[in-house]
Amino acid sequence: MFGALAASPRGAVSGYGAPLASLTFAMLIFPKVWDWYVQWRERRRGFYTRWEVEMLRLGLALTRVETGWLRQNPLLDERLRPILGLVSTEDIDAAKSDWPSACDAFYKHGLARATEIDRVARVHRHPFEPILPVLEADSPVGEYRSITAEIVRLTPDARRYPRAAAEASRSFLMLRLGLHLGLRQKNLRQLMLCPRGRLPRSERQLESLKRGELRWSEREKGWEVLVPSVAFKNANSSFFGGKPFRLMLPNLDGLYERIDAYVQAHRQALLGNAEDPGTFFVKTVKANTRDAAYDQEAFYEAWRLTIQRYGIFNPYTERGAIKCLLPHGPHNVRDVLATHILKQTGSYEQASYAIQDTPEMVARHYGRFLPQDKAALAAQILNQVWAAA
Repeated sequence: MFGALAASPRGAVSGYGAPLASLTFAMLIFPKVWDWYVQWRERRRGFYTRWEVEMLRLGLALTRVETGWLRQNPLLDERLRPILGLVSTEDIDAAKSDWPSACDAFYKHGLARATEIDRVARVHRHPFEPILPVLEADSPVGEYRSITAEIVRLTPDARRYPRAAAEASRSFLMLRLGLHLGLRQKNLRQLMLCPRGRLPRSERQLESLKRGELRWSEREKGWEVLVPSVAFKNANSSFFGGKPFRLMLPNLDGLYERIDAYVQAHRQALLGNAEDPGTFFVKTVKANTRDAAYDQEAFYEAWRLTIQRYGIFNPYTERGAIKCLLPHGPHNVRDVLATHILKQTGSYEQASYAIQDTPEMVARHYGRFLPQDKAALAAQILNQVWAAA
């Protein structure tokens, strides 16, 4: 805020050009200062956002009766200096003569201004912006899956570069399991591993850990994921009904072969001599690594790095799977799954099954369902009449 006030009006910032010596926290009790600032932000962006509302509320907190910091420090008025067109000598004299009344005047003005802006505020950062090229495709999952194909294409020789190959294998499985399971970041990174031939943890053990497990099912002859309902953020949702989430991973596109290779060789290459945390996904252990298990920030960065390395198309190197894709984290894969099913079926209920949630939540948060897609689905049904004729 002070930077905008001090910046030159003829520069790139298009600020106010106030002298540095005149900038003081005491000037925040003048409504004209706030009006100029929120209008400056609106001119730069083209619309108001919740950011301006929160800034005004911060100003209100500073001038609130009994608790406001500015209200409790009337001696700040000694630093006030006139600023042409913004703070007049009359304004300063009035504030000095009755500081509480000046605070009351701004509080009343700021409250009304915040309410006005809140009515017209828009969302500045589109939550789907990083993956718009994927969501706008006819098959969002198919488009996102092309990233895994790019990982396979660029995976180095494991005999010459074992660690680099192990990291590529981990990246591949992060995306594949994310697309098959639709789990939130926490559930995916905390997924435990039970290798073939070992006794899997009981459901009660997993409930006490509040974690899921990837295990080999001898009965189904396949890799199974079991996550107790208590491990989910929305554990009380009607989707679970108190029962665990259980899913057999499909052996498609060599998935089982790649899981076996990761479990038997690549995972150990990543661990080195570090203690095994028991999770399926482990960090690349370095000299300063204390814990090989991912935390929230490290898992996000690993996913984001995978997208940067394999997902975003680079016209100079001709690497990367998708043009105009932007870096993003693991949560966006849930948007991909929900949108794909919505595009194919038009059903919020079926989309909710893919991400372990309710249809209402999908309709409110995850469904980026374009009008032309709805029309196309309806046309498919209606066109059957003409095809039969």
